[in-house]
Amino acid sequence: MAPYEQHAWTTAYLEKIQHHKLPTPKSDALLLSDYEICRYFDSMLSSRLLDLRSRLLQAKGQSFYTIGSSGHEANAVVASALQVTDPAFLHYRSGAFFIERSKQLPGSTPIYDLLLSFTASSEDPISGGRHKVLGSLALSIPPQTSTIASHLPKAVGTAFAIDLSKRLKLQGQWPENAIAFCSFGDASANHSTAQGAINAACWADYQHVPVPVLFLCEDNGLGISTPTPCGWIAHSLSPHMQTFTADSRDLADVAQAAKAAVDFVRKNRRPALLHLKTYRLFGHAGADAEVAYRKKQQIETELDEDPLLYATALLLKRGIYQQNELLELVLKLDQQTARVASVASNKPKLTTAEAVMQSIVPKASATTAATAIAPALSVPANTLDFDKHNLGKPQHLAKIINWTLHQAMARYPNAIVLGEDVGKKGGVYNVTSQLVQQFGSNRVINTLLDEQSILGLGIGLAQQGFLPVPEIQFLAYVHNAEDQIRGEAATLPFFSNGQYQNPMVVRIAGLAYQRGFGGHFHNDNSFAVFRDIPGLLLFCPSNGRDASLLLRQALALAHSEKRLVIFLEPIALYMTRDLHQPGDNLWACELPALDEPLPEPGTPAVRPHALEKTTDLVIISYANGFYLSCQAQQQLAAQGIAATVLDLRYLVPLHIDKIAKAIGQTQKVLIVDECRRRGSLSEELFTALHEHKPNWYQLSRLCAQDSFIPLGSAAYTVLPSVSQIIEQSMLLLGKSQHKLEQVG
Repeated sequence: MAPYEQHAWTTAYLEKIQHHKLPTPKSDALLLSDYEICRYFDSMLSSRLLDLRSRLLQAKGQSFYTIGSSGHEANAVVASALQVTDPAFLHYRSGAFFIERSKQLPGSTPIYDLLLSFTASSEDPISGGRHKVLGSLALSIPPQTSTIASHLPKAVGTAFAIDLSKRLKLQGQWPENAIAFCSFGDASANHSTAQGAINAACWADYQHVPVPVLFLCEDNGLGISTPTPCGWIAHSLSPHMQTFTADSRDLADVAQAAKAAVDFVRKNRRPALLHLKTYRLFGHAGADAEVAYRKKQQIETELDEDPLLYATALLLKRGIYQQNELLELVLKLDQQTARVASVASNKPKLTTAEAVMQSIVPKASATTAATAIAPALSVPANTLDFDKHNLGKPQHLAKIINWTLHQAMARYPNAIVLGEDVGKKGGVYNVTSQLVQQFGSNRVINTLLDEQSILGLGIGLAQQGFLPVPEIQFLAYVHNAEDQIRGEAATLPFFSNGQYQNPMVVRIAGLAYQRGFGGHFHNDNSFAVFRDIPGLLLFCPSNGRDASLLLRQALALAHSEKRLVIFLEPIALYMTRDLHQPGDNLWACELPALDEPLPEPGTPAVRPHALEKTTDLVIISYANGFYLSCQAQQQLAAQGIAATVLDLRYLVPLHIDKIAKAIGQTQKVLIVDECRRRGSLSEELFTALHEHKPNWYQLSRLCAQDSFIPLGSAAYTVLPSVSQIIEQSMLLLGKSQHKLEQVG
């Protein structure tokens, strides 16, 4: 056991107690019992000593993230006003809250658990050593990392989902009287994500939709080095909802305000704000030198306003402890923390890439926060009777997706479709037509125009056990909210060691080639944002038949295996029926039977050539590129060129072994990618095929230009065309340009 080391602040703190240099308590706290004061003090002091111990450990290279809770410890009092079954989305200064909530669950070991997290031990019970996070499945605290308001949308979504499960008479993860809790700092309150989430909660509340969420703004007046104007939080947030205020130096004041706020939200099922005055001590994080941007006198003044000093003074004034007893208590707790830290720092660490990555993909057998509220049901025979005059006839992509959504809503009673205009309008392209009429407004939710809130609502619904199907109206719109997918939905299994998941199917209308409409905002041909997110699946059908099968597969994966799936739908093919000439109806499809087997994940669809010869080349594409390649295939066949065309369908991750199997022994391979040359899928595919079978394939690729999509006919100047596919194929085969011109 290493010798006990005491932090300089602890030494100074003990001296303040010994020499009666504590501030005068703000009140006598007569509303609080001696037991309550002792309990809060223990949580506050434990949190402070953990912060200090982490800094000592970091100096030895044993702790790695010292952003702490010092000056914010009064949030322990807020924790006591809540129930352990109230889901709590915490920011990184909520250590005392975590410790206090642990006391509601006998057998909890918060000091040890947090030190395992600080020291990145693989035995950390929440993240398994992947990050310093405040989280616990048993304590209803989904883990958060360095949140800058990104957790507010899902807290609002969770609050909405709690009462939705009650309205639908479904059993959720949290009880029907639960409320969602969300803490954040005053600087984070200015982030568009926070503003959007608060607006969404108030927007719903204004329409009498229950959203029982308590926002806690812990206002320390600083965003790293940027001061928050005095009074700004009250001015900007308070007018929008019921607000309760408290000074963290007065425990009774905090307790009274917290209880009132919690009671208000729980009883009225409405959002509320608890505005808590706090102090940020010891800088933003371990490496932050406050003297670079704050006056020394200002720093020292705030150290004297430390809420822990006021809590200590209250203990002595009430006579709960005598001076020598308190000194002994503090010293004993600090030594205990040091001993636990010594044990935790020697616990195993993650040592292999496999161990780090094993939680990226949720375990199929997991039965935790994302467990389905209800089992899948059979689809009633009359589900599509609203459109029975069209049944049995080939339909375009949009219609087939619509029918598949109806069947899915009937099969999964916990499935929720949500997004802009998905209700009575039926979506911009009628893909969600008649859903609200058949399944009601509780299951088909028209949201406000805010993609962060749409995806946050989806995450919140998933946390409560629903199967959310959020719609993003256009691909370009997702960039307003991509962190809700990248930093929240996809990371939760990773940072919770698989204990939490965010299963959902995010439908996105996108890609280019729309006629008579568009410009880059509605003709966005880049989905690179999804390609570097671990654990995410990206499906992209080109035709109605595949769309139905892939959508069923996506929903099954989300329902049973808790996967996060992006379902990218090519807008330009929504209403397409014909392939080669008007009226041929070759791109229309019938709805696959419900018992038709689903494709093996990762396998491309193969469109073979019709010539009686071996394949000359294989063209690989997806979505619009596959459609164009099929047109080129016929024209190449007229020249005696046998081209097999592959539709990737599964874009993330690419299953190169299955793609290579579909290519067979053909060496010449053309990749047609409708996205931009730089950063497109073709780069990965080109490289992966070469690595899979070096020096075998003769590869070429045709991509869109590195340009945004202009309006009107100019759009087609920067996108791959049938003639370009033919030309590139000819070049790959060594054919003459003269023959190409004859084909054109």
